[in-house]
Order: sequence, then C-alpha cells, then structure tokens
Amino acid sequence: MTSIEAVETPIAPSAPGTPDVVPKRTLYRRRSLGLLLILAALVITGLLSIAVGANPLPFDSVWHGLTARDDSEASIIIWSLRVPRTVVGLLVGAAFGVAGALIQAMTRNPLADPGILGVNAGAGFAVTVGVGVFGLSSVTGYIWFAFIGAAVATVLVYLIGASGGTANPVTLVLAGVALAAVLGGVTTFLTLIDPNTFESIRNWGLGSIARTDLADTMKVLPFIVVGLIIALALSNSLNSIALGDDLAASLGTRVGRSRVFGIIAVTLLAGGGTALTGGIGFVGLMIPHVVRWFVGPDQRWIIAYSALSAPVLVLAADVLGRIIARPGEIEVGVVTAIVGAPVLIALVRRSKASGL
Repeated sequence: MTSIEAVETPIAPSAPGTPDVVPKRTLYRRRSLGLLLILAALVITGLLSIAVGANPLPFDSVWHGLTARDDSEASIIIWSLRVPRTVVGLLVGAAFGVAGALIQAMTRNPLADPGILGVNAGAGFAVTVGVGVFGLSSVTGYIWFAFIGAAVATVLVYLIGASGGTANPVTLVLAGVALAAVLGGVTTFLTLIDPNTFESIRNWGLGSIARTDLADTMKVLPFIVVGLIIALALSNSLNSIALGDDLAASLGTRVGRSRVFGIIAVTLLAGGGTALTGGIGFVGLMIPHVVRWFVGPDQRWIIAYSALSAPVLVLAADVLGRIIARPGEIEVGVVTAIVGAPVLIALVRRSKASGL
C-alpha cells in the first residue's frame, strides 16, 4: 500500500506544526459527490451541444427531434449534425484529458500534455505525410498514420528527455516543445507549397469536432476505449511511480512495463483523438491540474475525473464558439487555446505547480 492510499490525508493546517487530516471516508464521500456533480455538468453541456447552433431551435422542437426521429427539420439537424459532433466531443474530450493525466503521471511533470510533448504534432505530421504521399482523404485513412506519428513522437521525446540516464521533467518539456515546433513547421511548410493537395486537412488541423460523422467516429471508438481501459488499469502503478522509480520498484511495481503500457495508452488516446479532430490544445494540460486540486494525488480518481471533466470543457468550448460567432462558429481548438493560455499562466504562478 502506497502513502497515497493512507487512511488519512493532510489538509491545510489550523496551527503551525499541527496539520488537520481528512478521514478516508470523508474524503471518499467528497470525491464521490464531486463525481456526481461532474456527471450532471456533462449531461447539461451535452444537451446544450444538441440544442444550440447556428440555426436556433425552440426547446420543444429540440425535444421532439431528439425523441421522435422523423423527417422534420429539427430532427434532421439534430441527428445529422449536432448528435455526431456531441459524440465526438465526448469521445475526444475523454481521450485528451486522460492522455494528459497519463503523461503527467508517467513523467512526474505537471506541465506535460499531448500538445506540449509533441504527441499531437507527431500525429498531425504523420497524417499530413499520408495525405501528401498516399492521398488519404478520410478519418479511416488518418487513423493508422495518426497512431504511428503519436507513438514515434512519444518515444522520441522520452528518449531525448532520458538521454542523461533519467527522464528529467524539464528536459522532457524542452524536447517536446522542440519536436512539436519542428514537426509543426514542416507540416505548415508542406501545406503551403501545395495548398490544393492539403486543402482537406487545413481546417482539420485547427481542432474541430464538427466535420466527423458517426461512421468515422465508430471506427476510432474501439481504440480510445482500449486506451481508457489501459489507463484505468495502470492507475495503481502510477500512484507508486509518483513516489519515484526506486521506491515504486521496491513496492513491487514493474516500472518499465507500466511505462510501456502507458505509452501504448497515450498513443491510442492522443492518436485516436487527433485522427478525429486534428488535436485540441490545452485540454490534457488544464483538466488533470484542475482535477488534482479537488481529488489530491490519487491517480485512480484523477483519471476517472479527467475522463468525465475533459468532455465538459470540450463541449462547453464548442457551444461557446457557436454562440459568439453566430451564424458562423469558432473551432473548438481555438476556443480552448484562448481559455488555456491564462489558465497555464495561473498554473505556473501557483507555488505548488512545479510538482505532482
């Protein structure tokens, strides 16, 4: 049993040298209540995603179109446009949120996420190469290239960051930012020299959940589900790894195997999400941080909360993008970047932002 699973958890001290504690049962109840509140928020944002759009629909028309699928205008709009993008938002939100939580736990780096560590850039670069060389034109073709690119980028960043013998959090971030910049620059260069060939992925690269139908989403769904299952299965091992590799090994954790499966999970989650949307920035960075404030360092709760909280952010950002630019819309990746920048600044300024 690791220290994270201790019976009592310290909170802010009431007097110097005498820290208060939260009994395990009370902490469990608080976390469970928070989980119910997040589920309620997820239902609300899901309904808003279905109800709000460029074509305003009264609530009764939305309800009728949703419950009685027919040939009415409301039903066609809801089932052909809004339900698919809501499902995509739920799926990629969970994928990027859990991928960020995994990367932060494996590297013990609170500023790591699929975007900063170059995972999304690797997937995007591989898809761009696939479009230019092999003529890919659909999500079905993007999937495998996105997985390969995400896996290669993850391994490269980890190898570069661990070149001195151990994976230093600072060098991991530097390696990830450098790799993302290089791959992003090459991707932009390729799209500029042949705009006609890469027209199909120009808007895809902004991070949109509006251009994928349910058929393509169902093709990616199994990969993301497997990634989520692996992440949950690793949660106990990640609790031990957070204490340091040597201590984790002494507690019986097979650190190397856990990291290999972690890389597989990140590849499936970030690769699948990028194949669908082109990558949505800051979700994997913000959500695990905010979640950690509420639930503490236990990875079991962090992963569960991230899987439910990240879709709330993605759907809320998508609804906001539709409202402020009506009758057009702003891509969800742009909205999350605008929101994420000040959040990142706030995280950096926090006294505890440097450690997990």
